[in-house]
Amino acid sequence: MLRVFFALNFFLITLLACKGGYQTCVKKVNDSNALQNQAIYIPISKNEKLVYSNIKPDAPILKHDPFLNLYIIKDKRSFNYPFRTNYNLSLGCASVDNKMAIEGVIKLEQIGLNKLATFSEVVNTPALLLNSCCALEGLVTQNGIIQKEYIDNFIKKDKVEYGDIGVRVEDRKNKVVVSRVNPFDQSVKIKKGDIILELNSKKVNSSAEFMQKILFSKLGKKHTIKVQRGAKILSLEATTKKRQGGGELGDTFLETMGLFFDKDLKITKISEYFKRYGLKLGDQLLQVNGKRVENLDDIVKNIEDFKYKASLLFTRDSFQFFININ
Repeated sequence: MLRVFFALNFFLITLLACKGGYQTCVKKVNDSNALQNQAIYIPISKNEKLVYSNIKPDAPILKHDPFLNLYIIKDKRSFNYPFRTNYNLSLGCASVDNKMAIEGVIKLEQIGLNKLATFSEVVNTPALLLNSCCALEGLVTQNGIIQKEYIDNFIKKDKVEYGDIGVRVEDRKNKVVVSRVNPFDQSVKIKKGDIILELNSKKVNSSAEFMQKILFSKLGKKHTIKVQRGAKILSLEATTKKRQGGGELGDTFLETMGLFFDKDLKITKISEYFKRYGLKLGDQLLQVNGKRVENLDDIVKNIEDFKYKASLLFTRDSFQFFININ
């Protein structure tokens, strides 16, 4: 009974603190100068800010998440009422910018790093997704909503890294279906088209839930995954490895081999392994396995044909050349 009493008291105090509603949140967003052009700068402590930006902030950077374009920076300009992440019961939320609050709900949850959440209403970007107490539910970006779980994970972890078991999933008719498998990792026993039923003896309800648990799991953790493959039910093992691609970095699975591309398919980062092939930064990819590629999605489609080697055609200064990845 005592716990119930304290819980009710806390709930009443919270309600009183939130009596200003979303108009108070609009004022707080303005007072904190949280929205700057297409970037978001949120005070999370007296002298620290959480930043979402496509451009590196001009401030001392304490931490950076290149997958989601998140930063934590040091800022001498203090703000007395920092934003906190909401983990209390919330009856709703709103997308809040400098001028208005648009109430709605998250329509589709964030599925890992590649598919951000969507909102039920048309909103301006950037904005903050807040509850009526101005606590953070997410960041509204031009690419979608980064949900609070990912924000909280980034803030709390000392080191920015995500887990990977070499598969990507999607929801199909209320089932979690494997849509892609890393063709370069022979240790992956899960296959494209498998239906994920359980993760570590717990039922999997959605792709968003499954990907979040894998991404947030510790490197080296062993998982037992129950899948349906045709008429068979299989229990498979998988070990968490370090995620190399996703979100803003692209996710072609070539990243696991040490090869990263920008949106124009020019090499932005290269491992020593690929330098042995003579590749250089700025080389542009033209074909994968004999098929022309014009964007990262084209690489994803064609790289699935990989069996024992992948043939890549590059161009450099009008000179074209092939390399074969074994």
